[in-house]
Amino acid sequence: MKIVAITQARMGSTRLPGKIMREVLSKPLLEYQIERVRRSKYIHQLVIATTIKETEQPIIDLCKKLNVDYYRGSEKDVLSRYFQAAVQYKADIVVRLTSDCPLTDPDIIDAVITEFLSNDNQYDYVSNTIERTYPRGLDVEVFSMKALGLANREAKHPVYREHVTPFIYLHPVQFHLGFVKNTIDLSSHRLTVDTEEDLDLISCVITGLYNKNIESFALSDIIELLQENPEWLLINSQIEQKKLDDEG
Repeated sequence: MKIVAITQARMGSTRLPGKIMREVLSKPLLEYQIERVRRSKYIHQLVIATTIKETEQPIIDLCKKLNVDYYRGSEKDVLSRYFQAAVQYKADIVVRLTSDCPLTDPDIIDAVITEFLSNDNQYDYVSNTIERTYPRGLDVEVFSMKALGLANREAKHPVYREHVTPFIYLHPVQFHLGFVKNTIDLSSHRLTVDTEEDLDLISCVITGLYNKNIESFALSDIIELLQENPEWLLINSQIEQKKLDDEG
């Protein structure tokens, strides 16, 4: 079966417009994510799902530069955009990522994929987010094309259309859900980019790891660096997460 990772990405953001193309060490945040997703052992194809707006051109230019596939669809109906991207690239299993997570961990991605695959078609959806034990910013959701198609057909409420997976994980009777938990609860850490404060922390982390010559870093490397620099955790400690992220 073909496993396709789809990262939804756009230049618009209510809190930090253009955040995914902001640079750390002269490299856009989206490029860091692309590099890390490509280290997954199981993903066959990576697709950036953006919108048809002209302002998305920097994203398209980066995709062309890095030889990454992309799809352009609706800005508001993100579920439709996501579904059509999956159809175009003939996905059997979809890995959902969001572009505001430049520190995404390929090992965690593969752990969630493994849980999905290892249960003999038991699950429709597996994630490490519903029962959160990983830092925010290392979110991974894996689901079947069948589940995505059903959500696209039946989801009517605007919240379900503006976001890809709530229709699935909020209907546990209709969909069989699975969870991946970390051995240690690290859910208090915020490693996503939604504000200037978030960007400042991510800049510290990336620069600190690269200064240590740790470019293929794992979650453990990030946590060790934060333990060495506990004052960094104060940078974005006051930021409150939206109930449904402005990621797509």
